[in-house]
Amino acid sequence: MSPVVSVRNLVRRFTLKGVLNGLDLDIARGEFVALLGRSGSGKSTLLRAIAGLDHEAEGEGEIRAPERLSVVFQDARLLPWKRVLDNVVLGLPGADAQARGRRALAEVELAGREASWPAELSGGEQQRVALARALVREPELLLADEPFGALDALTRIRMHVLVRRLSQAHHPAVLLVTHDVDEAIELADRIVLLDGGRLAADLAVNLPAAGPARAQRAAELKARLLVLLGVEADPPAASADPVPLAASNG
Repeated sequence: MSPVVSVRNLVRRFTLKGVLNGLDLDIARGEFVALLGRSGSGKSTLLRAIAGLDHEAEGEGEIRAPERLSVVFQDARLLPWKRVLDNVVLGLPGADAQARGRRALAEVELAGREASWPAELSGGEQQRVALARALVREPELLLADEPFGALDALTRIRMHVLVRRLSQAHHPAVLLVTHDVDEAIELADRIVLLDGGRLAADLAVNLPAAGPARAQRAAELKARLLVLLGVEADPPAASADPVPLAASNG
């Protein structure tokens, strides 16, 4: 089966500065891929190139992506003068658009908020509306550029659970740009790491379903990713009991 996304020898530069330098990437149907990298490594540039939004960049290479794709950004980008349901179905064709929009809002746990204004929603609720707007179009590919970066820790956890559930229900290929290693491990099937405009690592996550084995695998994967990102591991925790000094001969 051919991949949903295929990128070959992708080069992107702004003025004379190269951001992507001959990058190759495939994403299979239904696969959830997290993209990690240091600041300025080209994560968002790659996502925008796949989405066809990198109009200011120069470069070359081949990108094959489906026409039916949706993008979710860190900012929900809702139109403040339109109510929630109207934001979800904006530009959606078909006589059943309103019904599909209501179902999408119910999926993201916002049934009953169809007539609300965006300003009446919390940040997490606005992101759920943006997610409903993306998924109501049944995309073959969902591109997400740090969609949880502006949310508080508890809301992020709730969004992780929601995104996992929706991804399993709709089964799009997903490319998630994130700077959060734990988030990448929790959500993704694969983690790819950008460095110097190329893929420096491509790792399967393969977390066991539950229990100590899951925690151990996650910890090992996190340690490996932090090394690849140039982050030093935390030093061992200090012992609660003082270490006795050797007896003096004096």
